[in-house]
Amino acid sequence: MEQPDIPPPDSPTPPAAAAPPPPQPPGRARDVVPRALVVLVGLAAAFLVISGMRSASGLIGSAFLALVLTIAVHPLRVRLERWMPSWVSATLCVLLVTGLVLGLAFALVVATARFAGLLPRYRDEFHDLLRSGEAALHRLGVSGDQFDRLLDGLDLGKVAGLVTDALSGALSGAYGVVTSVIFMLTLVLFMVLDGRSFPGHLAVVRRSRPDLADALTGFASGTRQYLLVSTVFGFVVAALDTVALELMGIPAPLVWGLLAFLTNYIPNIGFVIGLVPPAVLGLLEGGPWLMVAVVVVYSVLNFVIQSVIQPKIVGDTVGLSATLTFLSVLFWSWVVGPLGAILAVPLSLLARSVLVDADPASRWLVPLISGSPAPEPARPPDAEAT
Repeated sequence: MEQPDIPPPDSPTPPAAAAPPPPQPPGRARDVVPRALVVLVGLAAAFLVISGMRSASGLIGSAFLALVLTIAVHPLRVRLERWMPSWVSATLCVLLVTGLVLGLAFALVVATARFAGLLPRYRDEFHDLLRSGEAALHRLGVSGDQFDRLLDGLDLGKVAGLVTDALSGALSGAYGVVTSVIFMLTLVLFMVLDGRSFPGHLAVVRRSRPDLADALTGFASGTRQYLLVSTVFGFVVAALDTVALELMGIPAPLVWGLLAFLTNYIPNIGFVIGLVPPAVLGLLEGGPWLMVAVVVVYSVLNFVIQSVIQPKIVGDTVGLSATLTFLSVLFWSWVVGPLGAILAVPLSLLARSVLVDADPASRWLVPLISGSPAPEPARPPDAEAT
């Protein structure tokens, strides 16, 4: 009977095989840099970028406004090219954009000048209101010495003078405004001409970066939808405000209706700017009760439409929650200036497209940005069967 081979006692035993490393959890990589350091570096980089944007706010605002206007007229240029040469359609689109920009600027100047021209007519009514307020304070036992000194220093002509000075200051800086408008319109011309070949360039990008191409396409589509929704609601608000102000006897109701249309492009808080002139004129024309009526009408019409219904529709259309839309107005106004309040939603859409939509790893932020619930993941077929 054969005996098994037994190794001699002095022979070394073979080393045991090394145990395999424990498997990493799926979807997680080994942390090389502490998360806190990553967050701090990201915040520092964001601070530098925002500081640079603030220092170049004039250039960024004009360039982005040109981009938004080019996106708005792009479908029209595509349709016109079916019937005429491309250079003719591009020229017509640039002329349309020029007319819109100059018309909106002229409307703002007319509204400010009209308000400044109406105020001096109510000098006597203004002093009567102040005296009525002084009498009411006296009846409440408040001393009128300081109030009398305040009355001596108050003059409606001075208020109108402040408005006129502000208008004059804007006109004195017309050179800078005209330069910015010429730069913006020239940029629109080049963007409209380049827009003819942009779909082909985007198709090339889509081959290697489909997520980025889809994000840019979504940004353009969302911007056009936002402009369409804001324009439609602006017309509705302007018509209702004009009719209401005409019925209440407020002077120049068409001017304030036009102002309400323009301020509708400032989300959530634009109606407050358009409320000031008719409310002041209502106070001077018919007293506190007429001013209260104007405020109530604007609050019911403009607040409900512009701050409740419109943000909901805009949020569902472009994928931004009402809270984020409101915060974007404050943030972009601080970064870009007054033009940032008008371009707040398109700027936020561009930031979302580049930082979130173009990166599949950041898609988990979409429900937080849009305010809509995240879609449920698809269940495997075997799980549904069980």
